[in-house]
Amino acid sequence: MTTRDRKIAFITGAASGIGRATAERFAQEGFWIGAADRNAEGLEQLRDVLGKDNCRPWKLDVTDKAAYDVVIAELSEETGGQLDLLYNNAGIGAAGFLEDIPIEESLKVIDINLIGVLNGIYAALPLLKATPNSLCFTTSSSAATYGAPTLAVYAATKFAVKGLTEALAVELSRCDVRVADVLPGLIDTAILSESPFYVDGKKQPTEGRTIGANAPTEGPFRLIAPSEVAEAVWRCYDGDSRLHWYVPDEIEDIDKAKAASPEKVRDARIAMMKAQTPLG
Repeated sequence: MTTRDRKIAFITGAASGIGRATAERFAQEGFWIGAADRNAEGLEQLRDVLGKDNCRPWKLDVTDKAAYDVVIAELSEETGGQLDLLYNNAGIGAAGFLEDIPIEESLKVIDINLIGVLNGIYAALPLLKATPNSLCFTTSSSAATYGAPTLAVYAATKFAVKGLTEALAVELSRCDVRVADVLPGLIDTAILSESPFYVDGKKQPTEGRTIGANAPTEGPFRLIAPSEVAEAVWRCYDGDSRLHWYVPDEIEDIDKAKAASPEKVRDARIAMMKAQTPLG
């Protein structure tokens, strides 16, 4: 079987975490995987796991539109212009009170989490349109249910992704392209320990971070394996018409509570912030 005889998934942020778990999940279903990331070593490890006939890695900075266009052109040549799944998953975070985070760090978050998503959609849309029943899928966040304190800019990018998803789900229906997103809670990935955190304008050391280890064992912000998000992506591709996927399901309750009374959620978050340190 050649690449052009198989279904195709192109996944950003594929070297680790949610992206890697999704690549492995779709490979189980016989998909050929186009894997993009800035981490070339992680991509090669993924290719070794999936097999060279099942995966092609591309080192890619999603903020570089020209480089993204080149990668998608190469993908198109490999697949005969077909793309069944575009998964815009690459993302970063920067935490702390807004005035403590250098604006350059906040702009990096915007560039990767939003501009990178737009770059991918613009580049890949011709392939998605050429492929019946294709899916454009993006990682949003539980931070897009109610803006998360100490993650203001990150939350803004994820709200933007959620709104973009809703708009494109209507627009692209005319082209037989489906659109959806996932709003994960606390996922056991490197972003928990590696995202920069600023206190009083100073970047804090990453050693000894305990966000994952100190996560609750139940409730919407219990620690979730990346494979659970990957399963949601698969279920969406496989025919579930849900627009927003909440992982775990209880994240949706926050969205509903915010819709009913944003002021009530705001006041609860203020009380919570006063009771906790910013580092949690």
